[in-house]
Amino acid sequence: MSEHEQDGQEHEFDLRWADDAEHKEPSARARMLAARWKHNPPGPVPFRPDPDHRSSGRRSRSSWISTAVVFGCVAAVIVLLGYINFRAP
Repeated sequence: MSEHEQDGQEHEFDLRWADDAEHKEPSARARMLAARWKHNPPGPVPFRPDPDHRSSGRRSRSSWISTAVVFGCVAAVIVLLGYINFRAP
């Protein structure tokens, strides 16, 4: 067995050993958040927003308008490309 193959097997063993460890060190972000929240804990955040914040008809109209704008742009690009291909010899 060559030296390179032994290094690969040792590396694989080290990864398996690390994955099977009982205690795993938290990531840097987890440590940073834990330190920040120790002195200034975050407030409660609802899982879903309150339904009062949503206006009934206004939101649906704006989504229809944005959808129409997107389809209009796509149609304009298709027409423009067709015109360019039609004019080409």
